[in-house]
Amino acid sequence: MARAVPETHAEILAAAGRRFAVTGYKGTSLQDIAREVGVSKATVLYHFANKEALLTELMAPGLAALVELDERIAGLGGGQAQRIAAEGFVDLAVRFRRQIALLRGEFPTLLRQPAFAHVQQISERLIAAFAGRSTHLAARVAALVVLAGIAETCGEFGDLGDDELRDALLGLVRRALVPPD
Repeated sequence: MARAVPETHAEILAAAGRRFAVTGYKGTSLQDIAREVGVSKATVLYHFANKEALLTELMAPGLAALVELDERIAGLGGGQAQRIAAEGFVDLAVRFRRQIALLRGEFPTLLRQPAFAHVQQISERLIAAFAGRSTHLAARVAALVVLAGIAETCGEFGDLGDDELRDALLGLVRRALVPPD
């Protein structure tokens, strides 16, 4: 009996996530994914045009949340931008920590993919918000370190509960960021 198409689609997506987490995006082939699911490479290509399409679908919910956060902080000034950006990004990073973890070390590759081209501009706007819209070097350096550290930490502490990780990260953010001018 043939497998149901939606089930196979979800199985391929799940296998891609597992493979990317183990061997990275660049180190995973479509054949690796097909083998893990127990289907042919042609079946994988029936469901996804290419490996980039797999990655795009895996990351779509997290990217949508990132775009939403970017829209929420647009036009906010100083302390309000810093608070909303920090709380929003911590929430996003905790919620999507599995996706973040599977791309550790792969962000430069990710940013070269057309589907993710806008992420660099969003990152720059997040850094500005984390810095409280300050142009001072210390505020911008702290913002970048904290932003990158949140993502790295979420990938590292997969065994912590969401609330525990969120509280620890927000405590660090409050101590590390330079208050707005």
